[in-house]
Amino acid sequence: MRTFLALILALVSIPTAAQSEDGPRPGKILSPYFLVDGATPGIESFPLKSTDVVANISGVIADVTVTQIYENRGATPVHAKYVFPGSTRAAVHGMRIRVRDKAVVAKIKEREKAAQEFAEAKAAGKNAALLEQQRPNVFTMAVANIMPGDGVEVQLTYSEMLVPEQGIYQFVYPTVVGPRYSNTPEAAAPEDSKWVKSPYLHEGQSSPAGFSIRVNVSTGVPLSELRSPSHEPTITWEGLSLAHVSLDKDAGNRDFILDYRLSGKQIQSGLMIFESERENFFLLTVQPAERIAARDIPPREYIFVLDVSGSMHGFPLDTAKQVLENLVRKLKPTDTFNVVLFSGGSRVLSPVSVAANPQNIARALAVIAGETGGGGTELEAALRTAIQIPRSSFVSRTVVVVTDGYIAEEKGAFTLINENLNNTNFFAFGIGGSVNRYLIEGIARAGQGEPFVVTGPKEAGEAGERFRDYIESPVLTNVRVSYRGFDAYDVEPGAQPDLFADRPVVLFGKWRGPKQGEIEVTGRTATGTFSKVFDIKESVNRPEHTALPQLWARSRLARLSDFNFSRDDAEAIREVTSLGLTYSLLTRHTSFIAVLEEVRNPSGQGADVDQPLPLPDGVSDLAVGYGSGAEPGFWILLFGAAALLLIAARRRVRTC
Repeated sequence: MRTFLALILALVSIPTAAQSEDGPRPGKILSPYFLVDGATPGIESFPLKSTDVVANISGVIADVTVTQIYENRGATPVHAKYVFPGSTRAAVHGMRIRVRDKAVVAKIKEREKAAQEFAEAKAAGKNAALLEQQRPNVFTMAVANIMPGDGVEVQLTYSEMLVPEQGIYQFVYPTVVGPRYSNTPEAAAPEDSKWVKSPYLHEGQSSPAGFSIRVNVSTGVPLSELRSPSHEPTITWEGLSLAHVSLDKDAGNRDFILDYRLSGKQIQSGLMIFESERENFFLLTVQPAERIAARDIPPREYIFVLDVSGSMHGFPLDTAKQVLENLVRKLKPTDTFNVVLFSGGSRVLSPVSVAANPQNIARALAVIAGETGGGGTELEAALRTAIQIPRSSFVSRTVVVVTDGYIAEEKGAFTLINENLNNTNFFAFGIGGSVNRYLIEGIARAGQGEPFVVTGPKEAGEAGERFRDYIESPVLTNVRVSYRGFDAYDVEPGAQPDLFADRPVVLFGKWRGPKQGEIEVTGRTATGTFSKVFDIKESVNRPEHTALPQLWARSRLARLSDFNFSRDDAEAIREVTSLGLTYSLLTRHTSFIAVLEEVRNPSGQGADVDQPLPLPDGVSDLAVGYGSGAEPGFWILLFGAAALLLIAARRRVRTC
C-alpha cells in the first residue's frame, strides 16, 4: 500500500513546463507559470512594495493617480517588470519616476523608440521606467537598475468617463490581471503577447505588495446612495454631495467597485465643452425617458456558449451555472435554444436548437450541472461552433457567451463575430471578481449587444432579469443626431446603434468657429418620438472639463485600435500613433519613457525579475500552466495511472 501511494505522489509531483524547480522552462505554448520563491538566493523576488490609488470623481469624470513603489531588499541590482490591469475606458496621459530626491516626468514616444531608449538606459546603469500597453486593459511597467536598499516611485495618471446604467454610476479599479490562456507557440508570440508568460502565486496565496485606494466623490448634486459591492471600505461624508471612500486592508485580488446614485435617480445629462487655442471639444450625454414596450416580438433562438475551462473551476463556474439557469428558465415556449460547452474543445447540447420546453430545459441544466472545469480556453473555436449551428431564416438569433475571459487572443474572437453577424446579436456575461473586461465588452461591441459582469452568485438573478429586459424592450431606436449652426466634426461614435441598456446616448466631438448653434438628438420610444435640443451658448467652459481632449482621443482609439475588427493596416497604425503623440496618450503604438541621467549601476548588470501576481479571488490553480508543454495526453495518462494504482491499492487492502 505504501509503495502504491508513494508512486502516486511521485507522479503528481512531476515538474511540468508550467511549474518547475526553477520557474518556467521553454514550452510549446505561451503560458503563465507558478513562482518558486527562493530559487535564486540574494535576488529580490517581489520588487513591487505597494500600489496606492487616488481617484477624484467630479461629475461624470474620474481623474486617477496610481503610485507604485518598487524596493530592492536583496543583495543584487534588479530590473523589475510588473503586469497590471486598467480600465478599458482609461485615457492614460501621464507618468513620472522618482528615486530619492530626484524626479523626472516621462515623455510619450513611439513604442519602438521608447523601448530602445529604455534598453540603452538599462545597459548604461541608469534608473529608468517604461510603461507599455499590451491590451486596452493590460499594461506593463518595467523599472531598470533598482539598487540594493533603493526605493523607486513610479506614478501614472489617467482619466475616464463614468457612464451610468439604470441611474447608477460605477467606478471600477481593476487590481489584478487574471492568467491568460494562449494557443500561440512561444517562439511565434508577438511582443504585445509575451506578458502572458507571467509568474503567479498559488490559489489563496496573497501578494506581499500592499494595496490601498482613496476615492473622493464630488457630484454637485446630493447623493442618494454610495456603496461598494466588492469590498467593505470606510466612507466618510462631507456634505450631501461630497464623500470620501478609503480601503487599506483588503488584498488586491479582485476589482474594486464603487457604485453611486444621485438623488431622485437622475443622471447628469447635458452638454460639456472645453475651449483652447488649438482645438475645441464637446461631450454630450442624453438620457431617454423610457423603454419601448415589448410588442410583436418575433420567435427567438438563444445559443448559450459556456466556458468550462480550468480558470472557471469552483466559484466562477458555480456562478456561471446560476446565470445560465436563470437565463434558460426564463425562455418563452415559442423560443428555441442550444448550449455550447467549451474548454480545449467544444461540445453541443444538440445538433440543432431545441424547443424551450420543460424537458429540454431540464436536460440542458443537467448537462451544465455536471461540469467542474478543466483544460484550456478555445473561445474562438466555440464561437465558430455556435455560428455554424443550422438556423431558421424566420428566427431572431442571439448568442450569449458566459466566461471569465482569460484568453490572450481577443481580437480573433472579435473579428469572427463581426464577420458573421447575419442578424445575430452577441451578449457577453463576464463571471468573476477580476474578469477580462476587454474581452467581455469587445464581444458585445462586435456583436451589437450588451456586456454584463457578474462578480458573485447574488448577482446572477438580477443579471438574468436585465438581460431579458434588454433583448425584449430597447430604450431608443433609430437614433439620429443633427447640428444646426454648429460646425461639429470628428464625432465619436460616427453612428448611433439602437440603445438596449438604460444608459444615456454619449457623443464626443470637436467643433470649429464660434460657440453657437444647437444639437438635436431624436429617436423612437414607447410613446412615439423622442427629441432633445441643446443650446451651445448655454454651455460653460469649466476647469474640470480639461480631460475632454484625452477622453475624445480615447474614444477614437477604441474604434481605431481596441475594437478594430478588421486587420491592422499602415494607415490605422499611423493614426493611432499620431493620436498618442498629439494627446500624450498610452496606446498600442506609443509608450511612456522616463530616464534619470545619473549612472547608478556602472556595469548595467542585474537580475531581471517579473513581479508575481496573485490569482484573482475565486480562481483556482487549474487556471495556470495548462498547455505549457504538459499536453492533455500527459494529464490523461497521469490521472489514469493514478486511478489504476488506487484501484489496485483498494483491492490489495480488501485481500489483506
